[in-house]
Amino acid sequence: MPQLSKVSLQPRKSPVQARSTASVEAILEATLQVLLHVGKERLTTTRVALRAGVSVGTLYQYFPNKSALLQAALRRHLDEVLAAVELACLQQRGKTLSQMATALITAFLQAKMRDAKTSVALYSVSSDVDGAKIVQQMGRRFNKAVVEMLMTSREPFTTDPQLIAAMLQGAMTGVSRRLLESTAPEKQFDTLLQELIFVACAYLDACSKRL
Repeated sequence: MPQLSKVSLQPRKSPVQARSTASVEAILEATLQVLLHVGKERLTTTRVALRAGVSVGTLYQYFPNKSALLQAALRRHLDEVLAAVELACLQQRGKTLSQMATALITAFLQAKMRDAKTSVALYSVSSDVDGAKIVQQMGRRFNKAVVEMLMTSREPFTTDPQLIAAMLQGAMTGVSRRLLESTAPEKQFDTLLQELIFVACAYLDACSKRL
């Protein structure tokens, strides 16, 4: 039974044409809108299809059930966050550790909280759709991007860059979780952003001077 559950979360087919891609994007956007409007318990494939302007049959061509819809929406959101992180890491290559930390953390938190309500809603369904596994997969890409950036730093460091990347990732994830679990994430955003940058810069400075 668990094996069948895992299979059922997978999209039935991937869009290969522009029209198909547009349909999938409309469905995923509608999923978020319905989730925000009625919550995860009342979200149904019928409501999503109606909101997206497609037939239920069209929706089922790509997503076999409600859980698959929510998982795909979560994956798309995390992909967007990770894309912002990867771009920041690429742009900061060859710069100082302080510049790297500032750009990395800013890019991550801004992407994570660009639409706070959507982020909170998706965070709330994560445990229902094997979100931990998706985050683990994304984490490997995150770690790779950060390590490749760190290796180009102007300042030498004595700590394993894999460990540094893991520590930064843990700190950033912890702060984003606090924001998502707070009652007013927008009000805390600037303060936590600056504090996290301060902590990361101090940590990286210590890593570059450690004997």
